[in-house]
Amino acid sequence: MGNIGFSGGVLIFVIALIVFGPKKLPELGRALGSTLKEFKQSTKGIMDDEHDKEK
Repeated sequence: MGNIGFSGGVLIFVIALIVFGPKKLPELGRALGSTLKEFKQSTKGIMDDEHDKEK
């Protein structure tokens, strides 16, 4: 996907604001944040399991 940069990030934010509206945007941000947090925790758990198997 590559680097988006500042102008690309602003463009994505403006499009999301137009599509979803200002009231839904914070909810979507929280949902995305919690999803990323769960994904990081699960991948960390998988990596820890693999590390334990090597010992």
